[in-house]
Amino acid sequence: GNGVTSIGEHAFYKCTSLTSITIPDSVTKIGDYAFSWCTSLTSVTIGNSVTSIGESAFEGCTSLTSVTIPDSVTEIGYRVFSYCYRLTSVTIPDSVTSIGSHAFRNCTSLTSITIGNGVTEIGAQAFYNCTSLTSVTIPDSVTSIGYDAFFGCTSLTSITIPDSVTEIGGGAFSYCTSLTSFYGKFSSEDKCCLIVDSTLVAFAPACGKTSYIIPDSVTSIGSGAFYYCTSLTSVTIPDSVTSIGDCAFQNCSSLTSFYGKFSSE
Repeated sequence: GNGVTSIGEHAFYKCTSLTSITIPDSVTKIGDYAFSWCTSLTSVTIGNSVTSIGESAFEGCTSLTSVTIPDSVTEIGYRVFSYCYRLTSVTIPDSVTSIGSHAFRNCTSLTSITIGNGVTEIGAQAFYNCTSLTSVTIPDSVTSIGYDAFFGCTSLTSITIPDSVTEIGGGAFSYCTSLTSFYGKFSSEDKCCLIVDSTLVAFAPACGKTSYIIPDSVTSIGSGAFYYCTSLTSVTIPDSVTSIGDCAFQNCSSLTSFYGKFSSE
């Protein structure tokens, strides 16, 4: 009803027969886990006064196909829509400044995402394992992309990193097996790599290279940088490299040889 101003923590937790909910404009806050694991919930209307959506508020709503986030919301918190397997599209309004870690983790039907021009931070594992996501536009407002942010987005074909970004976490684009190219200020000349402050943080597995010579400008290889690059047969590591991160070449099942200063006889 219109007299309600907030929905408390766990208010409708595991109400597995609930199919729809309308949240009136009087509500300003949706508490943590308020509707989590309402597995039959297909429709949600969020009122235009909600500013805060709590941690895991809609986590595990496995029947939810669409949701409209109103312009009043300023932050999308931790795991808010994680495991919403049937969610197909989301528009994040300009009012939102940060996308919390794990926010859309395992939203495997998500094909498109519109990120508003107010977002400055994409949290760790925010879109982890969104296997149907084919494209995403990162706005010029974003300065930070967390670790494993797009890990396992196996349908993503290309990504453009705007000049505003100053930090990209390890594994941010690991296991994106359809990635053919990176664009933007961190892209290597051949568009196959992202290089941030001399660290190679990501390699595009589908860029058409079976053997790869890492550029001399690289001084370190980040964690998970070549994760699941199953087409690579050889890699040449230049003398400039001084460190190699965890899982850098994990699951590179066709890799037969390394060349360079770290190579064995």
